[in-house]
Amino acid sequence: MLLAVSGASGKTGWRVVQEALERGHRVRALVRPGSSLPEGLSGAEVVRLQLGDRAVLTEALRGCDALVIATGARPSIDLSGPLQVDAFGVRRQIEACRAAGVSRLVLVSSLCAGLWRHPLNLFGLILVWKRLGERWLEQSGLSYTVVRPGGLKEQEEDLAEQCVQFSGPDQQRDGSIPRRLVARVCLDALEAPASVGRIVEITSRSATPQAGTGLAAWLA
Repeated sequence: MLLAVSGASGKTGWRVVQEALERGHRVRALVRPGSSLPEGLSGAEVVRLQLGDRAVLTEALRGCDALVIATGARPSIDLSGPLQVDAFGVRRQIEACRAAGVSRLVLVSSLCAGLWRHPLNLFGLILVWKRLGERWLEQSGLSYTVVRPGGLKEQEEDLAEQCVQFSGPDQQRDGSIPRRLVARVCLDALEAPASVGRIVEITSRSATPQAGTGLAAWLA
C-alpha cells in the first residue's frame, strides 16, 4: 500500500516509516518544514508541510491507502499545545482524509486517554485532549484503529524478549513499551480487518514470546 505517516520525524513516527518500508509498503512521510530528518526516513517520500494547512495536507494525502497519525504534543511552556496537536490537529487530519478519499486511519494515542486525575494532565490536560481527538475519530465514519501505548521507551536491545500485552480500552493504567513495538502494532492493525473500530491498549514485559500473542490472534 501507499501509507502516509504524519509526525514522521518524531521518535515513534520514523519507526513506523522504517517498519512499513521493511514490510514492502511505499511510504509518504509528512514532516513539519523545520524538522530534522532522522535516518529512519531513508527510502520514504518526504513531504514537508504545516498540518494546519488543510489544502496542502489534503493534496499530500491524495492517492494514499491509509494514514498513521503519529503526531503528539511535546513538552512546552505553551499549555495549549496538547489541545492544538492532540485534539484539533487530529480533527484537521480527519477532515483532510475525508477530502482526499483516505478511509483507513490508525491513531497513536496514549494509555489513560480521557483520565482526568493523572500526573500527565499537568502538561496542558494532555490526556483529556487525546481522548477528544479519539472521539472525533470515532465519530468520523472512517475505518479507524486507536492504539494506546503505555510509557514509550527508546531501547531496542531486548525486543525479542518483549511480549506485548493487549487489552481493550481503559483496562491498563501503567506499564511501558518500546516505540519499535508500537510501530509494529500500528502496521499489524492495518493488516487486521478485525482491528477496525477498536481501541487497543498495549504495554510490554520481558517474557519468552508465546504463539498467538500477536494483535491478530488477540483480536480473534
